[in-house]
Amino acid sequence: MYWMLKLLGYYLVISQTTKLISKDKKQVSKAAVHCTLRCPKFVSAMKSYIQAAWNAYDGEQKTPAVKVSDRTPLTVLLERQKGAFQSSTMQVEDARYLKKKVKVGSLDVHPTEKALIVNYELEATILGQLGDPMLGDRKECQKIIRLKSLDSNTDVAALAREVVEKCKLIHPSKLSEVQHLITYLLSRKESGKEVHVGLEHPVPNIPDGMNEQANLNELESYMEMLYEDMPEKVKGASCILQLARNPDYLEELCQNETVLGALARVLREDWKKSLDLSYNIVYTFFCFSVFSNFHTVISHFKIGSLCMDIIDGELQRTDQYREQLTKRKKGDSSGDPSKLQQDYERNLKKYQAVVAKQDQVLRVCTYLLLNIAEDIRVEEKMRRKNIVGLLIRMLERESPDLLLLVVSFLKKLSVYMENKDDMADLNIVEKVTRLVNTENSDLLNVTVRLLLNLSFDAGLRAKMIKVGLLPKLVSIIGEERHQQAVLAVLYHLSVDDKCKSMFTYTDCIPTVMKLILSSSGPQVPLELMSLAVNLAANKRNAQLICEGGGLKLLMKRALKHRDPLLTKMIRNIAQHEGPTRALFTEFVGDLCEVVSSGSGDEFVLECVGVLGNLSFPDLDYCQLLSKYSLIDWIKESLQPDAVEDDLALEVVVLLGTIAGDQAAAELIVETGILHALVNLLNAKQEDDEVVLQIVYVFYQLTRHEATRPQVISTTEVPAYLIDLMHDKNTEIRRVCDTTLDIIAEHDEDYAVRIQCHKFRWYNSQWLDMVEEAENIDTMGGEEMAGGEGLGHSFLHHSDVLDHQGLYSDGLSSPESEEYPGINGHCESSRPNSNYTNRFSADLEQFADELLKKAGV
Repeated sequence: MYWMLKLLGYYLVISQTTKLISKDKKQVSKAAVHCTLRCPKFVSAMKSYIQAAWNAYDGEQKTPAVKVSDRTPLTVLLERQKGAFQSSTMQVEDARYLKKKVKVGSLDVHPTEKALIVNYELEATILGQLGDPMLGDRKECQKIIRLKSLDSNTDVAALAREVVEKCKLIHPSKLSEVQHLITYLLSRKESGKEVHVGLEHPVPNIPDGMNEQANLNELESYMEMLYEDMPEKVKGASCILQLARNPDYLEELCQNETVLGALARVLREDWKKSLDLSYNIVYTFFCFSVFSNFHTVISHFKIGSLCMDIIDGELQRTDQYREQLTKRKKGDSSGDPSKLQQDYERNLKKYQAVVAKQDQVLRVCTYLLLNIAEDIRVEEKMRRKNIVGLLIRMLERESPDLLLLVVSFLKKLSVYMENKDDMADLNIVEKVTRLVNTENSDLLNVTVRLLLNLSFDAGLRAKMIKVGLLPKLVSIIGEERHQQAVLAVLYHLSVDDKCKSMFTYTDCIPTVMKLILSSSGPQVPLELMSLAVNLAANKRNAQLICEGGGLKLLMKRALKHRDPLLTKMIRNIAQHEGPTRALFTEFVGDLCEVVSSGSGDEFVLECVGVLGNLSFPDLDYCQLLSKYSLIDWIKESLQPDAVEDDLALEVVVLLGTIAGDQAAAELIVETGILHALVNLLNAKQEDDEVVLQIVYVFYQLTRHEATRPQVISTTEVPAYLIDLMHDKNTEIRRVCDTTLDIIAEHDEDYAVRIQCHKFRWYNSQWLDMVEEAENIDTMGGEEMAGGEGLGHSFLHHSDVLDHQGLYSDGLSSPESEEYPGINGHCESSRPNSNYTNRFSADLEQFADELLKKAGV
């Protein structure tokens, strides 16, 4: 029935073509081709018949001179099927005219050629004797107007007028639009003449054998070539490839499963025999992979798996060629050296030619896999088939085009931990290092971004340092295109403390300073400042930053733009003792003025942090507190929930620095800040960092003779210190022990209480056993003499108090870590303080003083 209807359509078109009033021969020919469904067996016969009809056509009459009943090649063909559709042809006699209607659409430029594209819609209707429509069809069409003579000397206006005059589909009112499109074509770079290689131009050059212009009507003949010898197979595949490169034909090719199946079969059977054949067929399927809608074609014929097999096979073939070439280079010692050299050079040229073709095949296979890997399930299948191993083996190739795709694919895969671990096992860092020296900008950019993904792993960061990537990355910071990615990689490297010092031996710090100071906006880019903040945490780096008035320039910019990140960098510089800290003396007033402004933004927080790191023995803190009215601001900030916790912490740190001065310590006690600290300690007792810094303020206040009595008389302070003496945080225990030792040395009552508390804590297990035994004796009616328990008697009459663990030397807390706590819970590690270095020296100094007094 299908062929009956199809042949009926042929006869219908031909019988009415001779009766058309319109003389547009071209449109009639197009309609005939369309109605025959582009079948190559009938198109030539129909065209010859139509041409004969038009040659005999009388312009003054509506009846054509050539009758439909005249025998032509097509009518003879139709007569063979007369018996099959005799009843259907009786209805055709009623058809008299073919009416056409053209609706013009948009204008556009050709994506690759110097040509204009006119989009239009063609509607064809077959009318009966009375003018009633019998059959109609509508199709979207395109007309391509090629401008072969277009060059820099072309008169665009004149060419636009010529196009409008000759093309009836373009209305004269669109002259300006045509002129604009031609101007765009003139300014656009010609396709294929770009020097650089990028993912936006993935298709390689067309191989030899594709010079013949392919025709969709000859598709069946091209498919038949696939069953011939190898040269014919290559030619047929190249013609099909030429059709597939036109997106307009992909839909029709996709529906022709016979052709696609033949291509897949030939590729599977013969890819080892010809690189050209492999290239043409894989490239054909690559054209489908560009569009997600056609990915089902790739999966149906299992082209992805086949491409991985091709890649693996070609890489093995390269290894074999290389081994053979190496053997020929060594040669036979008994042979003629000149002949051996000539033979080696000849084989080397052959090897290079094969490698060049292999690179094209590998590239198109890799790009096809990259396209279909947008589906995470497909990517997981590739991973199970060792796609990572294949890609890393291809990193040894020399083709920039291929390397660009390989590194891009690796970058895509590296976002998953499993793939990243596979890459680490295959030593990817060592193999990627050589690409950082490439002159190809696209390849360098994607390589740096791959390193950025890998740099999240600490082990891979260590390898990057080991293979010498640091100076190479520093050398390309100045290139704007790669700058952001390079700074991000360097930031990750600077996270490790061991790596920070290695930046000293590169040009990184001068380059970073130059970029910061020359930044045009009010805020320095985030990646740049992140790296600078990390680098400033190293003492030697901080010294390099301050050289040549660097600190002054940074302070000037930070105060001008109120940049919190830049101030954080300055804060890290201020934490280092030595000549760099002395440079901050002239900026103390400016920082205090910012703090006294009252705002609680991040910039003020960082300024408070800078002041907290500045400990000058000759600085008059009392004058600063009075001049800038900082006392009231500090008291207000210490109120629970009055400010953000981060700002409250920095205020406490600042108090710890100020309390180191005796006069300032007296001012702190007199103004009631001590009670505010106790209240804040009670409110924030779960925050280890806040507790630690408040205890350090108590330690500073107990060091001064003038303020020690007020601290001791404030009963909450010693009580809190005794309670925190066995805190889980090691640093808190350390500061509490040292502070309590000072209190015990100057107050006998607290000395006894502290010793008893330490004893009970140190011997808690033994005392529990004693009390348990005492309870058993009491239940049996046997009480000890004097009514005192064994534990109480032991505390009063034993010399166990002489145990050195009961008297802390300020350097370590009792060995409670080896025993469970009072509640039976073992000690657990908690985060150490970020401010450990600010009081470590003070505690060690105090310990030395105690040892001297003890005569040790």
